[in-house]
Amino acid sequence: MAVWQEVLGDLVRTRGGALVRYAALLTGDVRSAEDLVQDALVRCFSRGSALRDVGAAEAYVRRTVLTIFLDGYRRRVRWDGLRHLVARPEETSGPEQSAPDRLDVHAALATLRPRLRACVVLRFYDDLTVPEIARRLDLSDGTVKRYLFDAAAQLEAVLGPLPDAHEEIELVTTKEER
Repeated sequence: MAVWQEVLGDLVRTRGGALVRYAALLTGDVRSAEDLVQDALVRCFSRGSALRDVGAAEAYVRRTVLTIFLDGYRRRVRWDGLRHLVARPEETSGPEQSAPDRLDVHAALATLRPRLRACVVLRFYDDLTVPEIARRLDLSDGTVKRYLFDAAAQLEAVLGPLPDAHEEIELVTTKEER
């Protein structure tokens, strides 16, 4: 068995659940998250990857999950703008759509735009600093701070007051400015 196959097996066995939970925070749906992780694993390991340890492989797969998520969102937005030209509506309204949705963090995250959601997940789930988030998303530090601030405001509209989030953002901002 090749080294990359062992690394893939170890990664899926030991960190597969964590990767799916990470992707679920981005997608808001466990099934979509499983598909997203599967796509990322295929993309990362389909050519006999040179990854030699689980830690490096997990970081690479997480980055790929984020990239696939953002690219997929762009495609969906573009397709939504064109779909009405070529097809009938896929959904019909029914009584199940009027049932109240359960309010939780996943639903609140789903209300955010993808970049804001990615910043929140990377900051509060991956515990990355603002410069690390900026580097991963190819943004400036100020843009990341703004996204985090805007996301906190939008999440407050759905979840209620989030004093810890504002304190965390202010703490990060003042600590990194020193």
